[in-house]
Amino acid sequence: MSTKIKPSQGAPYARIMGVGGYRPTRVVPNEVILETIDSSDEWIRSRSGIATRHWASPEETVSAMSVEAAGKAIADAGITPEQIGGVIVSTVSHFKQTPAIATEIADKIGAVKPAAFDISAGCAGFGYGLTLAKGMVVEGSAQYVLVIGVERLSDLTDLGDRATAFLFGDGAGAVVVGPSKEPQIGPTVWGSEGDKSDTIKQTVPWDDYRNGTVEKFPAITQEGQAVFRWAVFEMAKVAQQALDAAGISADDLDVFIPHQANMRIIDSMVKTLKLPEHVTVARDVETTGNTSAASIPLAMERLLATGQAKSGDTALVIGFGAGLVYAATVVTLP
Repeated sequence: MSTKIKPSQGAPYARIMGVGGYRPTRVVPNEVILETIDSSDEWIRSRSGIATRHWASPEETVSAMSVEAAGKAIADAGITPEQIGGVIVSTVSHFKQTPAIATEIADKIGAVKPAAFDISAGCAGFGYGLTLAKGMVVEGSAQYVLVIGVERLSDLTDLGDRATAFLFGDGAGAVVVGPSKEPQIGPTVWGSEGDKSDTIKQTVPWDDYRNGTVEKFPAITQEGQAVFRWAVFEMAKVAQQALDAAGISADDLDVFIPHQANMRIIDSMVKTLKLPEHVTVARDVETTGNTSAASIPLAMERLLATGQAKSGDTALVIGFGAGLVYAATVVTLP
């Protein structure tokens, strides 16, 4: 039976056209963290590579930070908000179950009736959003899609937890995805390992807190060593699969932008992948901490802003985290 459905009229390919970031104004050094845990600056730096992180003020909400990052990305892409046909927001720290924060952000930036929705994929959320945006552009349901990764993880940090109190930061990163005549976003290698979901999780469900079963506000916790081993060994394999899927080798790379979880994880992945010395590696975690879904676009924005990376560079990006979920792809930088 022949179909009567008209084929989609999208672009041949998609690309990242612009990038923007927002970091809260308050910079929090390790000394502040040490007020609530028994540790040392040397221990924190040696275990994570983190020296400072940004924490949001009450005014720097998930929405407000997203709007700032989105505005920069839209301007960088050279388009207007009215041209945005989709807004995808990845976050785990928007505390309203509904409506999606994407709808509020879309309205505040001046987009006109775009598709707007949130996704929850933890630290892999930016990669998930980028892949969905690429599909929307190629399929033809939107010409330009705004992808935002944003977190206020300071709201979900247990400052008494020695294993995680020093890890998390706040911020927002955004990119605009639009049409391209050449492939500039490669195939995505993504997936999940739900049998390991307890290694990174919220301490208790919201209803336990609501019902008074527990008095302590829920926070994010993790099994550090288990996460480290999984990230170093399994994610290096996924990164290699993304290179293979894009039809390139490590020698063809200009930039490596992994999720900014931990400096030791980043350095171990570089070694396992045998990245050449000419490859610029994002190490934004040192001054930004782990910002989950925001970490990759924030790191991308900083590399471009500081000249460590340039437009047209070939970059491998990979995110991984709670779920356990992951997503990796090769992109051309805007």
